[in-house]
Amino acid sequence: ILRWWKGIGSREYRRASSLLIVADSGGSNGSRVRLWKWELQRLADTTGLTIHVCHLPPGTSKWNKIEHRLFSFISRNWRGQPLLTHAIIVKLIASTRTSTGLSVRCILDTRRYPKKVDQRRTTRHSPFETRCISRRMELLNSSSSQVG
Repeated sequence: ILRWWKGIGSREYRRASSLLIVADSGGSNGSRVRLWKWELQRLADTTGLTIHVCHLPPGTSKWNKIEHRLFSFISRNWRGQPLLTHAIIVKLIASTRTSTGLSVRCILDTRRYPKKVDQRRTTRHSPFETRCISRRMELLNSSSSQVG
């Protein structure tokens, strides 16, 4: 998300003071994953943005309209192509276009990420302020004077 913000978001949305992230409820970005919240707080602190996170209810991400619009065209674009390397996959995804103006940007992330990160480190000294309403979460950057 930070890479997107630095490369595209901050230019396209220059006056933005907040960012809305819609996430599914499973895997590494679930609403109960402490490391996800910790990293979102780091993102808020780095960018100065207030980050709003809305999680789709469990089992409903398959109805996410954006994913369906995007992935159906990506699948159509690489139909019949052997996906032998990351470079081929990235090229096929990045060349996806529709007649209505949808275009896809794709970059291969080659960074190495630590495995089995101990999430306990995020519970003791976690600096984030959260407000939870049902499945909605708001993270304020640490310098923000707003408190919920």
